[in-house]
Amino acid sequence: SLIMECADQWRIPAGGALAVDREAFSEAVTQRLCNHPLVTVHYGEVTALPEEDITVLATGPLTSPAMTEALMKLTQADQLYFYDAAAPIIAVDSLDTEEGFWASRYDKGEKDYFNCPMDKEQYEAFYEALIHAKVTPAREFEKEKFFEGCMPVEVLASRGPKTLLFGPLKPVGLLDPRKNTRPYAVVQLRQDDGACTLMNMVGFQTRLTRPEQLRVFRMIPALAHAEFVRYGMVHRNTFINSPQLLLQTGQLKSAPHIFLAGQMSGVEGYVESAASGLAAGINSGLMFKGKEPVVFPEETAIGALLHYIVAADPKHFQPMNITFGLLPALDPIPRDKKLKNQQLVQQALDSIDQLSQSLN
Repeated sequence: SLIMECADQWRIPAGGALAVDREAFSEAVTQRLCNHPLVTVHYGEVTALPEEDITVLATGPLTSPAMTEALMKLTQADQLYFYDAAAPIIAVDSLDTEEGFWASRYDKGEKDYFNCPMDKEQYEAFYEALIHAKVTPAREFEKEKFFEGCMPVEVLASRGPKTLLFGPLKPVGLLDPRKNTRPYAVVQLRQDDGACTLMNMVGFQTRLTRPEQLRVFRMIPALAHAEFVRYGMVHRNTFINSPQLLLQTGQLKSAPHIFLAGQMSGVEGYVESAASGLAAGINSGLMFKGKEPVVFPEETAIGALLHYIVAADPKHFQPMNITFGLLPALDPIPRDKKLKNQQLVQQALDSIDQLSQSLN
């Protein structure tokens, strides 16, 4: 992997995590691509999309206004989002069901939400930690329109200790079955995938740093041991509403000769963006040869991610990283998590190998 090679070359100390010197890392990737014998780089702004020629669009999260307008015109819908306001996503098997309960407000419909109650003392401790937590500073270009695009939970909290109680933590319509009383505050989690392996913290888009998200959000009793598969974030971004506009092959529904890749397509992360570009490259190459584009198997990481971005709820769609939770469940499911992940990896490798053989 080009991305991982460059990341290893420019990694910086970060405990058990892989972190890189971003500028050096980006320059290394750029130089490798520019020096590739089969790659020709042309510098200049592209402001329009071709009507017929097979094209891969991978303009990233800071797509120019002109290209944004061209894409909106092509899709005939205002389906571009200019702020990525994402709440944390948590593995469902890490929730403490002794401290929380499944229910919907006023018992309407199914019990679709996992509710994390807090009493007054717990809420006040959580609130104090939240308003004093460290946040990721905004970039210069984000500051002017920051409040127009989203409202981080810590900003809401800064307006007063009661604000959250009338917002995302409002307890109305919910009874804690353990006590048969209404909690003082409730954090709700909503299912984020079809298999119900991932849960989204409702209304918890945040600029808290990752360590602070772990520290503060784990103060919620039902989330004391929560495994965060995606951290909350708020930053300027441009991406399409993939469930409405994109095919699983990476093609635009309204213009199948246009393939989207990278963060524009709704994936999140360096490796994920590169992988979606490889998938788009393979499929655009197949189309150029007069063949049908392929759907990558859901047992593979890139196949699972491409399936997620086109099958997610369009009303709540946000860019997504790859996580084991997106892969189809094994049958039977091993109790040992490490063994389960090893089997999922092997299944993915076997599946991508079969696809590779079918294409060659």
